Amino acid sequence: MNNLETRPPESSAAATPEDLTRHDPTEPPQHEVPLNLYEKRKGVFPQKIDGKFRRFKWLVMLITLGIYYITPWLRWDRGPYAPDQAVLIDLAHRRFYMFGIEIWPHEFYFVAGLLIMAGIGLFVVTSAVGRAWCGYSCPQTVWTDLFQHVDRLIDGDRNAQIRLAKAPLSPSKFFRRTFKYAIYLFIGFWTGGAWIMYFADAPTLVRDFWSGEAAPTAYITVAVLTLTTVGLGGFMREQVCIYMCPWPRIQSAMLDEKSLLVTYKDWRGEKRGSVKKAAKNPETYGDCIDCHQCVAVCPTGIDIREGPQVGCITCALCIDACDRVMAEVGRPRGLIDYATLEDCEREAAGEEPRPVWKTLLHPRTIAYFSIWAAIGLGLLFALGNRDHTDISVAQDRNPPYVMLSDGSVRNAYTVKLRNMESRPRDMRIALEGLPQGVMWTDAMGREDAASTLIQRMPADATQAFRVYVVQPADVAKDEFTFTVTSLDKQAETDSNEARFNAPE
Repeated sequence: MNNLETRPPESSAAATPEDLTRHDPTEPPQHEVPLNLYEKRKGVFPQKIDGKFRRFKWLVMLITLGIYYITPWLRWDRGPYAPDQAVLIDLAHRRFYMFGIEIWPHEFYFVAGLLIMAGIGLFVVTSAVGRAWCGYSCPQTVWTDLFQHVDRLIDGDRNAQIRLAKAPLSPSKFFRRTFKYAIYLFIGFWTGGAWIMYFADAPTLVRDFWSGEAAPTAYITVAVLTLTTVGLGGFMREQVCIYMCPWPRIQSAMLDEKSLLVTYKDWRGEKRGSVKKAAKNPETYGDCIDCHQCVAVCPTGIDIREGPQVGCITCALCIDACDRVMAEVGRPRGLIDYATLEDCEREAAGEEPRPVWKTLLHPRTIAYFSIWAAIGLGLLFALGNRDHTDISVAQDRNPPYVMLSDGSVRNAYTVKLRNMESRPRDMRIALEGLPQGVMWTDAMGREDAASTLIQRMPADATQAFRVYVVQPADVAKDEFTFTVTSLDKQAETDSNEARFNAPE
């Protein structure tokens, strides 16, 4: 630790008996006892930079923020019986809509599969190009980048921000801080507001929210997300990436000497020195002129020249800064670059590095991608072959059967039908395996009992009803099947086995 406060050790005359027996007497005396266990955070003020990686970050930020804020407003026609919001998590009716896909509660394995694919996709990206997800697409990175642009808009670039941070409070500084934090709150508020729109019809929710008619949960959620967005993206920033996020600690298991990383080529850059020094002693100094531009543009404030470290999010802005400086001093680009450790060794030995496409096709990345693709294809197959009709049957246990006055035996069942189409459908229920059996429901009399029934099912709904099955008195226990068939062009069928109880 740097700048630790210390105190001299206590003498044996002033120490208590407990202090005298606390350590092994054979240990050397302790000369410095640290009082502070952490170093105070130093503000990070990234400098504005332009380059291909910075422009790519702009593109990713615009796409991701656009998707997040605009998606709840997109419409998707599902007919008159289903919501028309393209992406909707309908907790009240336990549905998840994503364009033409509708996920029911019993199909949660689709959501689980998507989450597994997201995790393995992160493995694929990390194995191939390091923490590129962290550097470009992570929500913490995207919103932090947005807040940093707000800082530059209000306070100026890096040097102006540093001067303002060190300056005493004045009317001008107070106004700038107030205006900037107001923009922070505005961004945080719309971030929380966009989130709740995924759980209800967006236009209706906005109207209810501003008229004070929305549910209390909506206001609480917006308030919490506003504070967390401003807190994490506006103030904590790189601390989340370095100290709070577990991914930097996990990623090392997926990286090896064949993984592409943002790398400083020390064999080429050292010894560091200014242009004038290098001109006087060209054999002594390397290409690095120690301008610290790579540090100035880093959003986490690290020095990439110190080697791979937990604070590097692989955003590659240091590459843009270094390439610009190399162009200005007339030296080849690539002092800081995307490279593997193997290629760095080859290049240091005077060999040509491998093409990027060969670097990406190493066994670990291919294995991760194969698993990811297999899960995706499996989900697509299951989605394309699922039925939209379902039946489940639960038999009454008490009593197991009833003897009727005419000597016949009656069993009772609770039948649950599910219509997953966004339109009403007629469904035929039939008994298979009971040649003498007939059935009826609470909505009809026994005189209308038959071996098949027609049930009208509402759109996108599940409906449960009682079914009574009767057989003659001389039958024994038997297994049979309830079968349901949709009476439309799909003619989807599902079945559920059941048991008919009778006296021994």
